[in-house]
Amino acid sequence: MLEAFLEEAEEVLEHADESLQQWREAPEDKALVTSLQRDLHTIKGSSRMVGLDAIGSVAHVMEELLEGIAAGLHRTTAERIDALEAGCDHLHAMVEAVQKREPMPERPSGGLFPEAEEEIEEAEILPELAEEEEAAPEQAEEAQVARTETLRVPANLVDDLVNFAGEISIFRSRLEEQVNVFRSNVAEVDETVIRLRDQLRKLEIETEAQILARYEREHGPADEAFDPLELDRYSTIQQLSRALGESVNDLTSLTSILDDATRQSETLLMQQSRVNTELQEGLMQARMVAFNTLLPRFRRVVRNAARELDKQARLVVDIEGDGQLDRSVLDRITAPLEHLLRNSVSHGIESPEQRREAGKPETGSIHIDVSREATELVLRVRDDGAGLNLVAIRKRGVEQKLLADPDNASDRDLAQLIFRPGFSTAKQVSELAGRGIGMDVVANEVRQIGGSVRADTDTGKGALFTIRIPLSLTVMQAIMVRVADRQFAIPLQAVRGVTRMLSSEWEHQIHSSDPHQEYAGDQYPLIELETQLGFDVEELPEGTLSLLMIEAGEHRAALRVSELQGHREIVIKPVGPQISSITGILGGTITGDGQVVPILDMGPLIRRAFEKNLLPGHEAEYERAERAEEIKRTPLVMVVDDSITMRRVTARVLEHRGLEVMTARDGLDAVEAMFERVPDLILLDIEMPRMDGYELATHVRNDPRLKHVPMVMITSRSGEKHRQHAKDLGVNGYLTKPYQEADLIEEVFDQLRMPVPQG
Repeated sequence: MLEAFLEEAEEVLEHADESLQQWREAPEDKALVTSLQRDLHTIKGSSRMVGLDAIGSVAHVMEELLEGIAAGLHRTTAERIDALEAGCDHLHAMVEAVQKREPMPERPSGGLFPEAEEEIEEAEILPELAEEEEAAPEQAEEAQVARTETLRVPANLVDDLVNFAGEISIFRSRLEEQVNVFRSNVAEVDETVIRLRDQLRKLEIETEAQILARYEREHGPADEAFDPLELDRYSTIQQLSRALGESVNDLTSLTSILDDATRQSETLLMQQSRVNTELQEGLMQARMVAFNTLLPRFRRVVRNAARELDKQARLVVDIEGDGQLDRSVLDRITAPLEHLLRNSVSHGIESPEQRREAGKPETGSIHIDVSREATELVLRVRDDGAGLNLVAIRKRGVEQKLLADPDNASDRDLAQLIFRPGFSTAKQVSELAGRGIGMDVVANEVRQIGGSVRADTDTGKGALFTIRIPLSLTVMQAIMVRVADRQFAIPLQAVRGVTRMLSSEWEHQIHSSDPHQEYAGDQYPLIELETQLGFDVEELPEGTLSLLMIEAGEHRAALRVSELQGHREIVIKPVGPQISSITGILGGTITGDGQVVPILDMGPLIRRAFEKNLLPGHEAEYERAERAEEIKRTPLVMVVDDSITMRRVTARVLEHRGLEVMTARDGLDAVEAMFERVPDLILLDIEMPRMDGYELATHVRNDPRLKHVPMVMITSRSGEKHRQHAKDLGVNGYLTKPYQEADLIEEVFDQLRMPVPQG
């Protein structure tokens, strides 16, 4: 019964949050008051049914306030709506506490219902959840929130079913390939039978002529009564000839039967393809969750943050289309979005006094815009606050040596610094800001699901954060292309058309000031796919070139490919973190002949092409920029220790110096982590479970990918034999615990061949 209550309470409270938001926008709408009364009455009755009287008491107080408004005893004011929103937030907190089997908060924060405080306190704080109260709920008029019948299924089971459906599609593709091979062979047999029949007819004619000629030589002119071919002595060769003719007719009949069977197999495979596509779409739909289910939670985050800082802020959400997201992706981006919202309230929205002085409304606005662009879901979080403090960001970037050329750094370059590990401009640490880990976590979480995040700012007018996430699909239509003798798939959603261009015209265009191709009245800048994928550009063939007209968000491009290989339906398979972290890789697919083909994500590829000037004729400029980027890249340090305290302390010290840190609890964890990323330095303990430091050092020095990585041992073993053994294994440095922070920093930056940062 408790689980049923928790499920119902979550749904009813989300509906109440939505009603409160609508009521704030339309205060005279009495229907919304009635709807809220019903929601609170449902919560009150259900909570008392399961013995959660504390929740019922808060709901009862809120219901009485609404009854006074509905009866005309109280006016609808912003303060009363604020109080009701805070009450809803408190109810959410109480329900979450019950879900976690923790004590419930005692009263709404801020004493929002002082007249009913005694009644709320009298309620039992946390009753025995396993016992059911005998008291029946009030039988007054109750209207349950309409719910469709649902079936609870483990998420991993749905994931497995989606994968199995994808495997079925792959096997079907291979069957189609085999059927096509079979059909072509049947056609070959048919042609062979035709040739055989023709040859047999010629053989019969030649045989008859030879029989007649031989008879005339031996017996003279033939007797008119008997044809020589009718005599018994010639019947054997006749019978063989006729038998061959019958065999040819049988072959013709069998060929026709095989052709019909092949045609029926193709029809059945087509029907199976349609059913399998519907199955995959249905399974994917089971994993999809509407983005607007998070809105009540996001509104609570904004309200609570504003309440803590004595600011006024409201959340506005605009969703284009259905806004459906894979549940796993939605779960992963919830925390980053919550941090962005808290960050907007803490750093962006000014106090009411400052906003009045700036000529802005006292209540700040935070907007979340959800849209779809080609194969990406785009989330834009913007506020109308003060924007990013670029002066403070530049100063902090100079202090941490994060800017190669501080004087010429653009506003966009400065804005991206906030995603660096340990970066913060806050002068003091609070619950909401100042630790320097929030925006770094946001960027990491988004990157782990294959997305990207970017910050833009307009000083005095607000900041904009753009998050792009690949859409979760299992089946898509794609155009197969060949580049540098390799096959790739390009999603059809990103392709607006296909056209051709003369090689001479291409040469002329790329040497002009604005190389482009006209298509449907729009200009598409020219780019080459080889350059985007890191291949050498092939020589232009004679004649015409194939161009794909690509559109991804606000960017357009005419993409030159070596060869177009047709359009087909493909099954998207995950490619693992090693490959999915590469810009422009959406996933992989398996063709009918078993070949693995990468699927390109055109949005990031096109954006990177324009940001890094990866355009025809600019290859030398890009190579110089790449070398400069290598210099600016944040070094990655791996800390391997079985002590969680040592891992955390060491990581905090290094991140404070602007380094990126990854951790592992023993040698095996480190080996697995280094399959995905190769660190610039390894700090390792000796005594660890499963694989100790000496064994890990041996593995590193024997691995061609890792043998160049410097290693420093940090251990409590200070004996000379331990140091010598580490040196023999190729360890570059040795520190003993407990170590001085200054010694660690000096050793780390010495191994990285970098100057030690000040501060």
